[in-house]
Amino acid sequence: MTKTKIWLSSPHMGGTEQHYVKEAFDTNWVAPLGPNVDGFEASISDYYTNEVNTAALSSGTAAIHLALKLLGVSHDDDVICQSFTFSASANPITYLGANPIFVDSEKDTWNISPELLEEAILDGIENGKKPKAIVAVHLYGMPYKTQEVAEISAKYGIPVVEDSAEALGSSVNGQKCGSFGDIGILSFNGNKIITTSGGGALLTKDIEIKKKAVFLATQARDNAPHYEHSSIGHNYRMSNILAGIGRGQMEVLDDRVTARRANYQYYKQRLGHLETIQFLEEPNGFYCNRWLTCILTPSYEVREKIRLALQVEDIESRPLWKPMHEQPVFKNFKSYTNGTSSDLFKRGLCLPSGSNLLEEDLYRITSLILNNLD
Repeated sequence: MTKTKIWLSSPHMGGTEQHYVKEAFDTNWVAPLGPNVDGFEASISDYYTNEVNTAALSSGTAAIHLALKLLGVSHDDDVICQSFTFSASANPITYLGANPIFVDSEKDTWNISPELLEEAILDGIENGKKPKAIVAVHLYGMPYKTQEVAEISAKYGIPVVEDSAEALGSSVNGQKCGSFGDIGILSFNGNKIITTSGGGALLTKDIEIKKKAVFLATQARDNAPHYEHSSIGHNYRMSNILAGIGRGQMEVLDDRVTARRANYQYYKQRLGHLETIQFLEEPNGFYCNRWLTCILTPSYEVREKIRLALQVEDIESRPLWKPMHEQPVFKNFKSYTNGTSSDLFKRGLCLPSGSNLLEEDLYRITSLILNNLD
């Protein structure tokens, strides 16, 4: 008997997405913009109790690119970037001809180390080149140390791009991730907690920044009866069709967070007693959406034994992110490291965490892990 494949984080539709998409077809709003884009942006802003203005874009990567551009990052500027992250956090820095400066993690949240962040800033200032921006990431849905990073940002006058691609639904002391930085970004890629198939959003408290983002994202067309351009623009707006999916997904966001947190609790209950398995706990006041449940094993060898055993049974898992300062493409850029992210990469594993997992799936996964720790 063939066993069903278990994905790491598969899309999970809520049921009303087709209504919004059908409405777009029925009204012939299949052009890039339309009522669904406006509605999707409004639903996101409403989720943040209208603390932010939202620009729906084609991807989270596009949102980071525009955020950096709007903050004035240009050729040969230095931008500090969390090293322990997906490459989409760092790639847009290079789109602008700027230099990523990578900063390692601290052990409480696995996110950017405030101590190393300040060290990197002070080094830049001493060398006559203060960093232009900071890209901090809420990895796997766990918020970074928002207060410490905000204090450093204010102390040195360096704006923060808050990469919340994995953290929609997470919060610190009741404040939602995506609303801490000067500009926040979200991702709605197919594996995220909610999806538009492909897409992202830029969040800002400043309505003028939103207007500029939308302008740049629609090819920077000036206000004229003909096509007039005085700035370089991009084709970064979300389509009306995909925004319709997003409107349906926003209606079930809280349910998706609840389901993923329940996955984490199941894994913790079944595996938490083991001395050989560690989980990332929430610091006081932190609320993690548990986009992915991650474990730390004693060694690279144990991690691989588990990963390969799951793979044989058609269960997808994945090592934690390989740090950017260890990636071949970024090896020549400056980094401030303490060994934390390198160790996490070697020993850590992301477990299947989709909100559509069944209890029998979770039992199958944990049983395999238990059987391979003998």
